[in-house]
Amino acid sequence: MKEDYGLFVWPCSIVLAEYVWQQRLRFSGNCVVELGGGTCLPGLIAAKVGSNVTLTDDAKRLEVLENMRRVCELNKLKCKVLGLTWGVWDASIFSLHPKIILGADVLYDARAFDDLFATVAFLLQSNPGSVFITTYHNRSGHHLIEFLMVKWGLKCMKLLDGFSLLPSDKAARLSGNIQLAEIVLNHELIEETSSSGAR
Repeated sequence: MKEDYGLFVWPCSIVLAEYVWQQRLRFSGNCVVELGGGTCLPGLIAAKVGSNVTLTDDAKRLEVLENMRRVCELNKLKCKVLGLTWGVWDASIFSLHPKIILGADVLYDARAFDDLFATVAFLLQSNPGSVFITTYHNRSGHHLIEFLMVKWGLKCMKLLDGFSLLPSDKAARLSGNIQLAEIVLNHELIEETSSSGAR
């Protein structure tokens, strides 16, 4: 993927940022990590409403990470910026302790889905009670996302039409089929797997 993809505000970011704003009481005071942040609009809104925010993008995308730092400075926000490559188990992932994980349009390249879901599953398992909130264009088929949730021991707690969250004037300027999902650990599946392994 080209470097400049992380320097563009995608429609999914606008929808997720609006959701963060509408749910601001839920976000205030919580530790938030944005995965694949790019221009990091949802993370910036979370910081504005009082979250302790860590913005992440691929560790190799130095231009994007530097842009995140500049955007935080321009907005007078104290967010931590961290290079985090999905599926790579280095020190950066072990330093994260989010209550809420954000990901806007992180489901764009099917080749990266397993690494993304492995990273999300690790963060959810390491931080009991946490949630992954993502917005995505339903371009790759929801069946693949459902398969990966089962594979990684996750379940969808909420699925919304992204445009239903937006005021009509904002929705009119965007296009596509955008979904918002809240994903958590599937404790039933984990318990089932644990008990079958003990036999």
